[in-house]
Amino acid sequence: VQLQASGGGLVQAGGSLRLSCAASGFTLGVYAIGWFRQAPGKEREGVSCISSGGGSTYYADSVKGRFTVSRDNAKNTVYLQMNSLKPEDTAVYYCAADFPSCSDYVRGNAQMMDYWGKGTQVTVSS
Repeated sequence: VQLQASGGGLVQAGGSLRLSCAASGFTLGVYAIGWFRQAPGKEREGVSCISSGGGSTYYADSVKGRFTVSRDNAKNTVYLQMNSLKPEDTAVYYCAADFPSCSDYVRGNAQMMDYWGKGTQVTVSS
């Protein structure tokens, strides 16, 4: 069972990146997927979550209107499209799977997520 976040990189403020969260060893489609980030010296924070079927999505206030989460269950992959990036978005981004819904994400119980992937670094320069 493995989750892997990818797609990070260095981008200028105002730019865009698309992160991917790919699963192997299990069917991603029955899990909600949360995106989290952790900047140096800061606590981990929830960024977004998408339900297993994609019908429900959640966003942190700091990214609403700029980030969009989506999924392609046929490809066992979840995406986080990040637009209008700001320097304060700089962090390591992680994806995590939770069965059966985003409830742990919504309640702030990230430690209850079932599986965590390795992170991908996003750096936004000013």
